[in-house]
Amino acid sequence: MKTKILVAAHKKFQMPRNQKLYFPILVGAIYNYKQGINYQRDDEGVNISKKNPSYSELTAIYWAWKNLKNIDAIGLVHYRRYFIKRWHFSKIDNVIDEKDVAKLLSKYDVILPKKRHYYIETIYSHYVHSHHKEPLDATRRTIIKLYPSYLSSFDKVMSRRSAHMFNMFIMKRQYFNEYCKWLFDILMDVDNSININDYSKQEKRVFGYLSEVLMDVWIKKNKIVHKDISWKFIGTQHILKKVFFLFLRKFKIGPKQTHF
Repeated sequence: MKTKILVAAHKKFQMPRNQKLYFPILVGAIYNYKQGINYQRDDEGVNISKKNPSYSELTAIYWAWKNLKNIDAIGLVHYRRYFIKRWHFSKIDNVIDEKDVAKLLSKYDVILPKKRHYYIETIYSHYVHSHHKEPLDATRRTIIKLYPSYLSSFDKVMSRRSAHMFNMFIMKRQYFNEYCKWLFDILMDVDNSININDYSKQEKRVFGYLSEVLMDVWIKKNKIVHKDISWKFIGTQHILKKVFFLFLRKFKIGPKQTHF
């Protein structure tokens, strides 16, 4: 099985040494390219690179869907967030390899990160406390219009208290193609129905945020056989800052900030 795991990055950064499996891609390359960055650019071939400020890492997914040929399975991770072999190691050399992927895909159709749990609220309430409400409600209207058979799954996922986040996955090619068709049909319709001109730079990443909660809708509706595995953030996280902004959101103090 020939597999490529895209590593979405907006700048030059340390990458896994396994270049046969890991495929660095510069997202928003139309804006972010600088001399010396030798990653695959997402503004080549059929692309939506110019949408990167609002689609985030989805411009890498779209590029792979339209341009990456003769590959049996396609995945996406982030330059500082990877699927790993063991939870307690954070070194970049601890990322999964071809043998791990092949073993998992011999039993499952999709590999996903272990779920994030939101114990005190639902996925819907968590989203609208973190971001603008209108895009999520517009997404529901679009599903009714384009994919009405998914509405029940959408509503059930929104009422859950856990979700697969971060737009991380590895999928067999058939499922990847089906997922991309469904996802971009929905997001581009929502894109045409809302106005985000007055959103902050952070909140303009709205379609990346929406896609995170849509993943489980697609998984649930299609009864996709999947396996959740460990992931790890490589490097330092600003935990105290995130907790501070979480407090502000819950008590509606100050501007909205992302939780991702």
